[in-house]
Amino acid sequence: MSPQNEAELTTTLRLGAMSDISPAANTLFEGHLSEISGAERAIIDEIRAGSCEKAMLVIFKGPSKGSRFLITTTGATIGRAHESEIFLDDVTVSRAHASVTFAAGARSFSITDSASLNGTYLNSTSVSHETLSNGDEIQIGKFHLIFIVGQK
Repeated sequence: MSPQNEAELTTTLRLGAMSDISPAANTLFEGHLSEISGAERAIIDEIRAGSCEKAMLVIFKGPSKGSRFLITTTGATIGRAHESEIFLDDVTVSRAHASVTFAAGARSFSITDSASLNGTYLNSTSVSHETLSNGDEIQIGKFHLIFIVGQK
């Protein structure tokens, strides 16, 4: 096996491994805010100051870094299929990888893995279904995303 293929295999096998350089969710969120432009920060601040019925996922590491996806109470599907509301174009992402849903009674969003091949990770822990909090890190394949939600 060539060194390049070996590195790719290692990356794929370590998708959910705890990273000793991965900061806490709050530190991660604040670090991301310090790296973005004023216009991008204004958008994120608007989401955070708004209703808890709107959220955003921001890719902060991996392909498509900086991409933002608005999520409303209708939720969103995440995957490599072109029909996904959040399209993540990489072979480490299943066609129908996960979904984000809103529970009106609890007034909160949650993420559900759709029996994906590589799994869905929330703050470096493999999850099948979990409630999301502001600043959470979601890892789907090579994509690392920050979850941002309104506080009202």
